[in-house]
Amino acid sequence: MIAARPGQLGSTRACPHCKATILESAVVCPGCRHHLRFGGNADSLVAQTPQVAWQIEGTLQPEGGARDAEYCIVIVVHDEKNQEIARQVVNVGALKGHQQRRFTLSVETSDPAATVPPRQR
Repeated sequence: MIAARPGQLGSTRACPHCKATILESAVVCPGCRHHLRFGGNADSLVAQTPQVAWQIEGTLQPEGGARDAEYCIVIVVHDEKNQEIARQVVNVGALKGHQQRRFTLSVETSDPAATVPPRQR
């Protein structure tokens, strides 16, 4: 993956709370949901939540009712040439008997022009 230079569209940084890689323009971390900027016009940007461009939900439960099963959640991102640019195992686990898990995957987009410029270090 090619990282953009700071201040460019798509540039990233680490969330100071959860250490996830996030967009430099983010006002709220999409992972831990902590606020990253305060004061100035950042307070007005908090109300501008990202738009959910795509979302899917599903429920996982073992076939056959009482059977045990293991699961692994993998997210893969491909570019326009169908080349893999990111792959990450998000969670693994096991289901016993009649347990189930519900999953939600969403892709959020935002307008980078509406964000506060990054703080100078």
